[in-house]
Amino acid sequence: MRGRAVVQPIVGVLVLIGLWWLVTIVFSIERFLVPSPADVVASFLELPGYLLGQSLVTLLETVEGFALSIVVGIPLATLIVRFPLLERTFYPILLAVNAVPKIAVAPILVVWFGFGQGPKVVLVVLVCVFPVVISTVSGMKSTPHELVELLRSWDASRRQEFFKLRIRHALPQIFVGLKVAISLAVIGAVIAEFVGADAGLGFVIVQSGASADTSLAFAAMTLLAIMSIALFYGLAYLERKLVPWAEEHR
Repeated sequence: MRGRAVVQPIVGVLVLIGLWWLVTIVFSIERFLVPSPADVVASFLELPGYLLGQSLVTLLETVEGFALSIVVGIPLATLIVRFPLLERTFYPILLAVNAVPKIAVAPILVVWFGFGQGPKVVLVVLVCVFPVVISTVSGMKSTPHELVELLRSWDASRRQEFFKLRIRHALPQIFVGLKVAISLAVIGAVIAEFVGADAGLGFVIVQSGASADTSLAFAAMTLLAIMSIALFYGLAYLERKLVPWAEEHR
């Protein structure tokens, strides 16, 4: 079963690459418009060290911002569940922050934090924190009332109730939010690099687009896709290890 779960996505990717290649040949599409897979591979092989170095920059921004969104999001969600007043106070603010197009926020972050790694990490946090908070709150609130009452009948403290029952019960839902957030994290990092950066795969795409080097841009986008897939499945693997009971009930 596990082997099939690995093989099927690979087959899907190979079919997609085959169709891409076929379209470029059948319709004789110019390379500067849509390069063939061979052109993209050739562009990567011309600058492997450079592209991998830029990938590392984007990866660090993504992981740092994602980690910070967890550090901020889960405690905030815990407070929201614990104190209903905070839910009424902060939910509208979270909705407002999430509704603002992040491409509009990126230039302001550059003004505030400069052209370093700071604005990229902050933008990733802004993109990721909403799904983390929402999924954590939803998971904690779905804790069966009977279990809460049972724990309280044993004179459990509020702290024990949250950490031994609500957090544990919410873990499957939390991981759902984290898997959404990790995909958004890559997007957030690239958006920030589009606006103000001198490194990263987003910067490579902007520069190659300006010079009409479409093959290089596609190579960078392919690396972004690989990065996003690897992070997602890495998180899914961690979920299977930390929350095995969730896998059993699917």
